[in-house]
Amino acid sequence: MKKHIEDKLIDKNTKPTSMRILVYDFLSSQEVALSLSEIEDYFENADRTTIYRTLKTFEEKGIVHSIQENTTTKYRLCDDDCDEKTHKDWHLHFYCKICKQTTCKEDISFPSNIKTNFRIDEVRLFAKGICESCLENLQ
Repeated sequence: MKKHIEDKLIDKNTKPTSMRILVYDFLSSQEVALSLSEIEDYFENADRTTIYRTLKTFEEKGIVHSIQENTTTKYRLCDDDCDEKTHKDWHLHFYCKICKQTTCKEDISFPSNIKTNFRIDEVRLFAKGICESCLENLQ
């Protein structure tokens, strides 16, 4: 598994340090977007600054995309076709007001094949509401 992650990081022009491998591995096992604090809680003995720098490097290299929720930034792994110039995560980011989780709704997306005479580097689609699980529990 580590070799696979190392190869992914190298493909994104990112040196595969121990912390970067650990953070990538952790994020790849998550179904929801996570804040710096949530990631830091998982790595209780790691330096917060190191984790933050890892996430910023990942964002710059097209490895993660950030989702801004009010005053909190959350992170989720990108699709493989994102790169340093263009994040292609053109899908809806959905925040549930009940369970407080942010998920990527890839079935709701901005079309990426629009013909323009300009380059779109990033699209941010964000919605708040009640997720499927919480809505089911309300009934």
